[in-house]
Amino acid sequence: MAVSDSSTLPGRASRAARSFGAFAAIVACFAAAGIARAHGVAESDQAFIEGATGINIAPYMYLGAKHMVTGYDHLLFLAGVVFFLYRMKDVGIYVTLFAIGHSTTLLVGTIFNIHANPYIVDAIIGLSVAYKAFDNLDGFTTVFGKRPDPKAAVLVFGLFHGFGLATKLQDLTLSQDGLVPNLLAFNVGVELGQFLALAVILIAMNLWRFSPSFQRSAILANAALMCAGFVLVGYQLTGYFTTQGV
Repeated sequence: MAVSDSSTLPGRASRAARSFGAFAAIVACFAAAGIARAHGVAESDQAFIEGATGINIAPYMYLGAKHMVTGYDHLLFLAGVVFFLYRMKDVGIYVTLFAIGHSTTLLVGTIFNIHANPYIVDAIIGLSVAYKAFDNLDGFTTVFGKRPDPKAAVLVFGLFHGFGLATKLQDLTLSQDGLVPNLLAFNVGVELGQFLALAVILIAMNLWRFSPSFQRSAILANAALMCAGFVLVGYQLTGYFTTQGV
């Protein structure tokens, strides 16, 4: 009876590992295929943003949360960031750094109308996914003999993630009436969405870590994550070069 009980947890963990692996593969395929346009704003949401006037706290919070939980670039990057973080204190530090960077450029870029080519910004965001996966594979230490500061990297890439959305909002006609409160509400929604998405990612990761094959699977998962990041880079750069003559 004791043997049966002891084998139950690894069995559940193994099934959880397969489920998480299948989920990760689906997400990577969507990202790689370009089906999930990074930082894209749905047409219905565009219509609301361009037609809304005055302060609309709740709708903008909803849109911010929706942006985060449907942003595959954000989710892939966050998954890479927390992949080997086992303490909630460490998770909190890294996620806070990402939130600071994301919030800063989202608000500053939109309010002060700071422009940049969205394809280039989104290519850098794709690079952030590949970068973090390469870091998780200990690639920097192996190839270059030194690992860049991971906290600084998360903060810097957080700046680009926020700026990516700012470039999309700049393409829309935003009402100046209530602009700052609406953007603050949108940003609060982004952080709430990030919290919900991160909770799901951490639960799946913790279940996966019970699997005895976690270390071997982790290498394959990060290799796939890095490939997905480079595909996103190529996808955005292709868009940049094909639109230059238009």
